[in-house]
Amino acid sequence: MTKATHPSLKKTSETMKARKGSNFDAWMGKMKKEGKIKSVYPEFAKNGDLAELMGVVLGDGHIQKFPRTERLLIFSNSNNQGFVHRYRELVKALFGKEPYVYKQSTANCVRISLYEKKISERLGVPFSPRKYLKIVVPRWILAKDEYVVRYLRGLYEAEGSTSHHPKTYTHKLEFANLNQSMLANVYRLMRRLGFHPHRDERRVQISREEEVANAIALLEFRKY
Repeated sequence: MTKATHPSLKKTSETMKARKGSNFDAWMGKMKKEGKIKSVYPEFAKNGDLAELMGVVLGDGHIQKFPRTERLLIFSNSNNQGFVHRYRELVKALFGKEPYVYKQSTANCVRISLYEKKISERLGVPFSPRKYLKIVVPRWILAKDEYVVRYLRGLYEAEGSTSHHPKTYTHKLEFANLNQSMLANVYRLMRRLGFHPHRDERRVQISREEEVANAIALLEFRKY
């Protein structure tokens, strides 16, 4: 039975909501005292791991807001187990707890999921949807090329692709996204690193064979 199907449970739920309390308040207080549930949420250390996680969440992740908590979601093709392992471990290292990883039953998709308070604020990534938001690269990332590389790696791992056609001498490394500010950021940062990309309304692309190889090596793209 739930509050949606049982009148008595619904009444209890509404009463506790009006009191701004919960049936679990006493239990939550005990767990916080024992250190089993967080009571403080400090800022993350500003390093390459944080830069990369920001990139992958901006590229193909979501942050959802709920009344009492927030949810981080990162999506992956279920065939790309290297991606799943890398970002499960990165989320675990930064948040200090194991995320829930599961396959979506109706699609070829694996979700990396974690609930916690103040995810958006601490991660530096706005809530979803972000299609029309202006995305700004933090100054601390811009201060070091190594952070720029990790930030770009996260973005490309989420929304990047590469193709090679030796017969037509065609080589491409693409980043695709509908957020125009994000495309502008990727374009500008790849130029900063010495590449010569071009962009349109949907993608940033590198087409020179040597540059494609160098960019893949620098970003360690799809290297798990």
